[in-house]
Amino acid sequence: MRLVIHLLIGFVSVLVFLGLVALASISGSSKADLFSADSYFFRQLIWAAAGAVVLVTASRVDYHEWRSWAVPLLVLVTFLLILCFVPPIGLNIKGSRRWLNLGPMRFQPSELAKPAVVLFLAWWIKRNERKVVTLRDGVLIPMTTLGVVLLLIFVEPDFGTTALLTVLALCLLLLGGTRMSYVIALAVLLGCGFAVAVSLDPERLRRILAFRDPERYAADEAYQLLQALRAFRMGGLWGVGLGRSIQKMYYLPEAHTDFILPIIGEELGLAASLGILAMYVGIFVLGLFIAWRAPDLFGSLLAYGCTMTVAGQAAMNIAVVTGSIPTKGIGLPFVSYGGSSLIVLGLMMGMVINVARHAGGMVVDTHTQPIKDRLQRV
Repeated sequence: MRLVIHLLIGFVSVLVFLGLVALASISGSSKADLFSADSYFFRQLIWAAAGAVVLVTASRVDYHEWRSWAVPLLVLVTFLLILCFVPPIGLNIKGSRRWLNLGPMRFQPSELAKPAVVLFLAWWIKRNERKVVTLRDGVLIPMTTLGVVLLLIFVEPDFGTTALLTVLALCLLLLGGTRMSYVIALAVLLGCGFAVAVSLDPERLRRILAFRDPERYAADEAYQLLQALRAFRMGGLWGVGLGRSIQKMYYLPEAHTDFILPIIGEELGLAASLGILAMYVGIFVLGLFIAWRAPDLFGSLLAYGCTMTVAGQAAMNIAVVTGSIPTKGIGLPFVSYGGSSLIVLGLMMGMVINVARHAGGMVVDTHTQPIKDRLQRV
């Protein structure tokens, strides 16, 4: 298991490094530009160091101790999400209330909602293991509780994170033993509700239309997508060279966040893009292996949830910048600029590593049904 942990840390470190390289290219070419207070590179470097501290600390905390934090953390996240709508603490940026103004820094509570949802569901399923097959304990209570958090994120609005957390919650409930018929029925119901909400939101509806016919909306909703695809084409196999991106020079908005992968693809080529994809696949496979070997159900679900969060977010971002799904604001894990994201990702990877440190053998908790049996039933 030590090799698995080292590989996991290695993949994460390489992704953070590539993100810093891309942000250095975007921030400027001179040393003064890179280390100025307004430099994306410099601020990300500080957050990366903080994230590393969080990862190491979380990896040394026995994951069983996180059970007592499941409900308090969810309550805290709910409170912080409510504060997003209370000015001047909550900031309204480009029509969205996703950030809290904490003086010299900003914080995005929806990022903290990711481990909060995973931790709550892992705790709930373990606590009610024999009752999650029922409609009440397997769907109604946990999803109603999480519904408050999901609704607050949805109305910020942040449709991407809402969709990610909803799919994550349904997957964990299914893995935890909830009847597949309940999960499918709930998924259909939520999917229909989501579709209606999108159809009633003019901006989101235009994004759907732009996804179907990008050339028609090339000047507005499809502008970012077309510029991203152009960046990939210009990069070819090996790229135009580090720091030589043309698209980062005002052609591609949000190049440091949601659309950072096209800049990497332009400067370092398809080879680098495929390498990044391979590292996410590696994190996914290693995370699933750790979850498979976890000593108990709580550890399995914790590792599965954290792993699926990272892999799911990466898949969504890559799908967006390649035109596979409509545009939505969701960053590339470990690579995109964002302090809240790096801290939370460090926390989740630290949890996974701690589960791995306890996974010396196969599932051994005789008081719970092994999650492998649950997977086979699914």
